[in-house]
Amino acid sequence: MYVTTRALVLRAADYKESSRMLTLLTESDGKISAAAKGVRRKNSKLAAAAQLYAFSEVTLSHSAGRWYLNEANAIELFPGIGMSIENLALAAYFSELLETICREDIPEPELLRLGLNTFFALSEGKKSPSLIKAAFELRLMCQAGYAPPLDGCAACGNPDPAEPVFALEGDGLMCRSCAAAVAAPRARLCSASLAALRYIESADDRRLFSFSLSDDALSRLSEVGEKYVHYQLERDFKTLDYYKKFGAGQ
Repeated sequence: MYVTTRALVLRAADYKESSRMLTLLTESDGKISAAAKGVRRKNSKLAAAAQLYAFSEVTLSHSAGRWYLNEANAIELFPGIGMSIENLALAAYFSELLETICREDIPEPELLRLGLNTFFALSEGKKSPSLIKAAFELRLMCQAGYAPPLDGCAACGNPDPAEPVFALEGDGLMCRSCAAAVAAPRARLCSASLAALRYIESADDRRLFSFSLSDDALSRLSEVGEKYVHYQLERDFKTLDYYKKFGAGQ
């Protein structure tokens, strides 16, 4: 069986002398693992399309329960990602999150689109990595079925709490006093970071990163995004630790 589709490379691991195993997020079959035989040989026609974060049109074959990369033409390589260690580390974190959330062999068009828009924004360099990171984390959670309620305080219903906080275990927006009464793990917000949260939840895909925040409000939004991922997925991410190792996002 042969399939021609478009795919984003989330992970690439060398094996044998000249081959590479790829984790691909494809349009047609969702997340799959595919072997790219001979891709590391000199003058391989697959080399560009089989590198990390490449988005390509690919032809795949499926045999004996395994996928193989037969042909590939790169569409976008996101060159700006390689311009700094911070960008590379952040791209690795984004890829690990996508790989964790996406399911095997099930198309995930919204998540693929989110990944592509995020890598494009990171490569383009017009928005701060911290803003891109927070928006990606929160939008990813929304699209994966973890959208937090933000219309009003989960306890009293107040739509605009004077001291808003974000309850990390799924309750979403709460008044500070309401959250304290139930001892909910939380992160502090402000009016600007709350507005950004609401924007991220509902914004058009192409305008996800079209907002700006003060340093303080962005710091609050970043804390919410990072902690919400941790609480909802119940795990840590080594790529996030690597990103922080360089003082990025501080």
